[in-house]
Amino acid sequence: MDRDEELLRGRVYGEDHDHPRPGPKPGRTYAELVGGPLDGLLLDITGWTQDEVETGVALQTELGQFGAGGRATYHPRPGDPACFDWTGDTP
Repeated sequence: MDRDEELLRGRVYGEDHDHPRPGPKPGRTYAELVGGPLDGLLLDITGWTQDEVETGVALQTELGQFGAGGRATYHPRPGDPACFDWTGDTP
């Protein structure tokens, strides 16, 4: 695993990698991002409605196919909404 991958593991999407505690916080609900450029990150879905979870997300990332400004799309895994599977990159 290279340094970039190490920084992503066990970290919550959107938290600064220099944050002293970038991991999950008690009382929050998370989905694990599986595959793609954000593989292994946790997505805080606390307070999301069922419709919001089912819709999925397009998350900004510089690590995807389109570089800076690009987005990686993730959708909940059927039968396991605690995992969001990567479905591709978009500009």
